[in-house]
Amino acid sequence: MPVGRRRTYSVRVRILAAILTVTVLGLTAAGGIALLLQRGWVMAAIDEELRQEYSAVRALVLGTDAASPDASGPEATTTEATSFGTTEEIVYEAVRTIVPPVGGGTLGIVDGTARYIPGFATPLQLDSRDLLREVEAATADGATVLDTATVHGREIRYLAVPIAVDGSSSTGVYVSAIDVPARLDDLRSTATAYAWVASAVVLVVALVAWFVSGRLLHPLRDLRRTAARITAGDLDERIPVTGNDDVSELTETINAMIARLEESFVGQRRVLNDVRHELATPITIIRGHLELTDPEDSADVAQTRAVIMDELDRMAGLIAQIAHLADAERRAAHRPRTVDIGHLTRDVFEKVRVIGEHRWRLGDIADAEAAIDPSQITQAWLQLADNAAKYAPTGTDIEIGSAVAAEELRCWVADSGPGIPEAAQKRIFERFGRAETSRGTAGSGLGLSIVQALVSAHGGRIELDSAEGRGSTFTMVLPRRTAPAPEEAGDDEDTDGEST
Repeated sequence: MPVGRRRTYSVRVRILAAILTVTVLGLTAAGGIALLLQRGWVMAAIDEELRQEYSAVRALVLGTDAASPDASGPEATTTEATSFGTTEEIVYEAVRTIVPPVGGGTLGIVDGTARYIPGFATPLQLDSRDLLREVEAATADGATVLDTATVHGREIRYLAVPIAVDGSSSTGVYVSAIDVPARLDDLRSTATAYAWVASAVVLVVALVAWFVSGRLLHPLRDLRRTAARITAGDLDERIPVTGNDDVSELTETINAMIARLEESFVGQRRVLNDVRHELATPITIIRGHLELTDPEDSADVAQTRAVIMDELDRMAGLIAQIAHLADAERRAAHRPRTVDIGHLTRDVFEKVRVIGEHRWRLGDIADAEAAIDPSQITQAWLQLADNAAKYAPTGTDIEIGSAVAAEELRCWVADSGPGIPEAAQKRIFERFGRAETSRGTAGSGLGLSIVQALVSAHGGRIELDSAEGRGSTFTMVLPRRTAPAPEEAGDDEDTDGEST
């Protein structure tokens, strides 16, 4: 069964969802906690008002000041009158003189019957049978009660103060209550306003987050579009780098990766072009000789075999040089270490003095150390010496030398050959580039390209001082480092392979 691509949300949408989730949860938690705290303060204020009502009743019954210490706080026993003749008298006087709390009402109960209410209209009417039964049951043991009840479908907070007069068989209860929902109206209005403000904040946060996340993720979208456009034949496109943050660093890293891919593809194409260019001639020669060979003529067969073997050897040599050049250009096995340049100069001289019929001379010797790859520099130096031996007339002088100047290491090969025409001095460093000389010496045209690649891997360059008729001096100019330079990623890979 084919597997379809699962629908996913973009990073921008997920960032927005995360921000909005945190924002909504934060605003909800903050608003909820604030609402609970405010409600607690309102309920505490209601209880405090009812306690003041108790103090007023006690002061009235005992004939004391409500603010005195003796009149503070509900007591757990019946309030006994000392200056009134009957219980009904004191209940009546309490309902008549004590002002009901704001948003509330009062009720006088005598012998279980609602007997007195204030002489003016109050916001809360307490003439409920359910309330009477609840108050009667709550105060049956003579205790003052501060509790919550429901009257006409509304929640109230009430205070019930039992009142008794010595010698009277009647029982009385003074009830004062406050309408809780009415007190919470302002809080509900505040909560509604907070909800609208919080909704507006969420909307603003969503718009800002959508815009900012879009700006931050813009390089990633460019990266996706660029990656979709890149092909093996077109790797020169790069993503614009803007800003100085993690996204810009990622963009720089991706651009560097694309550059490495481009360099790799260019190298592959160059190698393929080199092989096609250089193998075309020997293949044509081999094919032509095979087509013209007379199988019956043993001498002709032997001659053709010799030509084919010579061309095959040349093809093998070309392929080896092309592979060597490719390795040099990608800095394969580049392992610098601190080397005594004077000792290296003498080693190279000992190796080249047996090449050709020339007079090899050892020139200046640098008394210094430098961080180089000795095997690669030796190879490049020997290649320069081999070129000099090819083109310099037999019996002429060829000099090997080294020196240090201005923090640069200079290693040279100077010959007394025919020199190189100025027009050809740039071409000889190109792949398969050759200079026409009177000697007509044949070469692959890759030797100086290999030297240049090896020197470039060290961060150096090649200088050529030559003119027709006065010889040539090739100088490798290398930066004089006293410690090995950091290796690039992949420098320690050394791959030798064959293609079929």
